[in-house]
Amino acid sequence: MKVYIMNAFADGSEGGNPAGVVYFADKEDLSEDTMQKIAAELNFSETAFVHRKNETTFSIRYFTPACEVPLCGHATIAAFSLLRQKGLITDGIRRLLAGNEELDIRVSDGIVLMEMPLPVLEEELELPAAERLCHAFEIELSDLDRRIPPRILTAGLRDIHLCVKNRDILMRARQQEDVISEISGQFGVTGVHMSCLSPDDSVTAYCSNFAPACGISEECATGTSNAGLTFYLYQKGFILPEQENLFLQGEHMGRLSKVYSRVLTRDGISVWIGGRAVCVADKRIE
Repeated sequence: MKVYIMNAFADGSEGGNPAGVVYFADKEDLSEDTMQKIAAELNFSETAFVHRKNETTFSIRYFTPACEVPLCGHATIAAFSLLRQKGLITDGIRRLLAGNEELDIRVSDGIVLMEMPLPVLEEELELPAAERLCHAFEIELSDLDRRIPPRILTAGLRDIHLCVKNRDILMRARQQEDVISEISGQFGVTGVHMSCLSPDDSVTAYCSNFAPACGISEECATGTSNAGLTFYLYQKGFILPEQENLFLQGEHMGRLSKVYSRVLTRDGISVWIGGRAVCVADKRIE
């Protein structure tokens, strides 16, 4: 069985978030146990298992090294980029089946844009929880951007969004993994998406993403979390409909990733996340 290794949300082989992609066209003949073992062996944050349903529709299941997750943005970008690069699809709109979700995918000029489940704004964190979270990242409560309170959002996956005042604070934050795992379990979230608004109009925000409870200490590009951030910033008036947004993530990890997003308001509100992906290797797993 051939596994492709893709760097998603990257312009070249040095940046982006690596994901495994396994494609099988005829039938779903991989057991859940087999998919989990392959994901554990590859040890990427997610591996996508892609099954072609018909000419325009694909189903994908996503596995971390430890468990299955319902949706993964960067692995989806990786999967459809691979399909386009291998000539298995052409530019245009495709349909993604992922768990209970049915989402549109737009492929054009090397960029994959995926429609995300409409994010849901959930509860703001109360002061004691916010203080504990700051302590776990070795920052102060005063470091938070008070215009964008700590809050749980669901955009395919459920995350705590923690917005700090500036890039310096973001870059020096260091997590206590055991505490972040405990907090994640307490609130039933995948992890914590930390961000700060950029003073430069060419970049919307800088981000870091932490999910130690799922076996991911830090992730250098996350489509679902940035979909949630896009929606939160839209609700707060920091981004406008139709504008292209750019989130830079993974900077201090040495794997700078570029995640693009848009909020469209035709026929209701929708959030789209996209980027490029580069195939850096392939390997056979028996």
